[in-house]
Amino acid sequence: MKIIESHIVPAISEKIRLQEYAVGIFKLLPTKSGLKKAIKKQEIFLNGKVAQTSDWIEENYKIDLVQNEGKQPKVFQLKLEVIFEDDHLAVVNKVAGYPTTGNYFKTIEHALPFNLNPSPIDDALAYPIPVHRLDNPTSGLLIIAKTKAAQLQLHQAFEDKTVSKIYLALVSGETTLEQNIVTPIDGKQASTSFKRIGFKIQNNSPFSLLELRPQTGRTHQIRIHLSSLGHPIVGDKLYGDNLTSYFNKGLYLSAIGLEFSHPITGKSLQLKISPPSKFKKSYE
Repeated sequence: MKIIESHIVPAISEKIRLQEYAVGIFKLLPTKSGLKKAIKKQEIFLNGKVAQTSDWIEENYKIDLVQNEGKQPKVFQLKLEVIFEDDHLAVVNKVAGYPTTGNYFKTIEHALPFNLNPSPIDDALAYPIPVHRLDNPTSGLLIIAKTKAAQLQLHQAFEDKTVSKIYLALVSGETTLEQNIVTPIDGKQASTSFKRIGFKIQNNSPFSLLELRPQTGRTHQIRIHLSSLGHPIVGDKLYGDNLTSYFNKGLYLSAIGLEFSHPITGKSLQLKISPPSKFKKSYE
């Protein structure tokens, strides 16, 4: 465990709970939601003990924001394409067929120390951590935090929906030219927009090539939304049908673009990769 920031409570006029008092006292936790998450993850200590949201604050109390080092994971030696990297964060091209995280050895998270440089920043994480996920069969751009500050700010950016993601998908059938799908998933608001950028007939079946921008980030959102329209993604064994199986190249879904502000410098990052070769081969 490493202390990142500390705060000594000055004279206060009235009693106040930690969850109210500590908002904004740490530069790494500027928001109430960020503070609550840190308390839940036992990253806030009050006078040397794990803090609770209900704790009362008094003059001269010491409040610490800590980084729990955790156990260093075993390194999975899977080579990844690094699209962007600095001391605070990285963006890698996730290969299909591996989970982003999970209770497995062969995950993208376990491969990150093999591909990324250690951060020299004081609040460097014990090891790089993905700040969002891509499904096991989905390839594409994945944002990685290397410092605590970057991790917290990137989580907030996703919560504030200021990270724009662009996907490419090959689907069964002829879709509309453009559409915004607004269909709840598991009772929660979910929205995905797309435009059709290609269409062809293959083996007497129609297929559409789509560029998609999800406005929310529900689990399997794009796959569920497209299947609900009757246009499942090619190779989707969970939400698809037998008509999409003959390509035999896995799921035709890839995160090809990202747009977001660097969490530390504020610089706009606009990153894009070429689609996986299977898209070109299946669409020639």
